[in-house]
Amino acid sequence: MHVKRYFPYMILLAAPALILLMAALSILYGAKEINVMTIQNAIFQFDPTNVDHQIIMSSRLPRAMGTMLIGCALAVSGALMQGITRNYLASPGIMGISDGSILAVTLSMILLPEASDLQRIIFSFAGSALGAGIVFGLGSILPNGLSPVRLAILGTIIGTFLSSFASALAIYFQISQDIGFWYHARLHQLQPEQVGLAIPFVVVGMLAALRIARSVTVLSLGEEVAVSLGQRTTVVKVLAAAAVMLLTGSAVALAGKIAFVGLIIPHIVRFLVGADYKWVIPCSGVLGAIFLALSDIVSRFLNYPFETPVGVITSLIGVPFFLYLARKKGGNKYA
Repeated sequence: MHVKRYFPYMILLAAPALILLMAALSILYGAKEINVMTIQNAIFQFDPTNVDHQIIMSSRLPRAMGTMLIGCALAVSGALMQGITRNYLASPGIMGISDGSILAVTLSMILLPEASDLQRIIFSFAGSALGAGIVFGLGSILPNGLSPVRLAILGTIIGTFLSSFASALAIYFQISQDIGFWYHARLHQLQPEQVGLAIPFVVVGMLAALRIARSVTVLSLGEEVAVSLGQRTTVVKVLAAAAVMLLTGSAVALAGKIAFVGLIIPHIVRFLVGADYKWVIPCSGVLGAIFLALSDIVSRFLNYPFETPVGVITSLIGVPFFLYLARKKGGNKYA
């Protein structure tokens, strides 16, 4: 029997242990050293007068949970986008979806400076839809605009325009410092309330993704094949778009733009488990969470004791990966 068929089970069975390990490492390591016993006491015997306990419960634990939640959301978004569009370069960071969210959150900070975290997330959802609508709308009317490389270039151009427009607005309305801190993956600023607020949206997005997983597998074979098999392709695409909006919007609202997670992880997962989205989606969620958590830990030591934005780490891996995919597959459709 082929060993590869057991990889999905191995990944999902190992997921709880791997996630706990990443959470423990994330809490342990940082500018201030904290030992395992202190973590245990902070969780089970919290003392509000203990500074280490406060650091763990109000900063490092939310950061660990939020980082893995964001990694999971971005990886699943990328997997859905690649499956639905049959574009191997599709991901929230490349297709303008994250940049649309950034513009919307910037507008919310200008128009509603006292907006709640929930309102910020809703703005982020709307921005995700805006970014995707512009990129895929223009791609559909340009000659061969939906081919992988051309769509990626178009997404990069539109994304740059949206983020630049957001920066210009931030400078004009004198909120550039707030936007700068948020835009550059503010994982260290995640608060328990923010993470708790985003969890239901990510869960709903994940459940929607899992619900249409088999349909995405069929659709990834081609529109004609899906229709011939009785697939309601429009319904599947709408549900997938809604799931991507929930997942990406939540991730961007929490920590700004983190690139390449949604590009890298789905490709690694398909290499390990095959092209059945019944396995691709949950395994992407697990490996996306672990990948971003590990990147976050590395970012703390790259310029110790100062922290490097986690987006720098993901880009160092993602840019060569992107160039490799573009060179290897050229303008061919997703396979």
